[in-house]
Amino acid sequence: MSTATDGLGAAIDSENAAVFVYGVAVAYASTTRRSDIDDFTAEHRSRRDELEGLIVAADGTAPAPAPGYVIPVAVTDAVTAIRAVLVAEEDCARAYRSLLERADSDAQRRAGLGGLTDSARRAASWRLVLRVSPSTVALPGTGNR
Repeated sequence: MSTATDGLGAAIDSENAAVFVYGVAVAYASTTRRSDIDDFTAEHRSRRDELEGLIVAADGTAPAPAPGYVIPVAVTDAVTAIRAVLVAEEDCARAYRSLLERADSDAQRRAGLGGLTDSARRAASWRLVLRVSPSTVALPGTGNR
């Protein structure tokens, strides 16, 4: 695999993990949050599908979704469910930042920038829900958990 396809594969993995985490979170979410969770899950699936097309175009193979993923936050209620999806968004931002560093085509760079922007936007919305201040970070995708 090339460096670019490695970056695409990592971004696909992060999107698959995010879809999984959102699937767990929806079971605990309040009625008022379900619409956001459904919308954000659809965004992750759409971005994953875009990345799969890019990796095939780069003569790579898209990684298959894992049967399950480790969720770094014990999800036991609505608040911990939102914390888990925030972590998933931060993980996606890191993967997209890495993709931007490895991309070797305009299409890959556009996907990396779009994915980074979308993950940062969704993470900010979850930080607002959790009342985390500041709700945005200066350089999304660069921080550690």
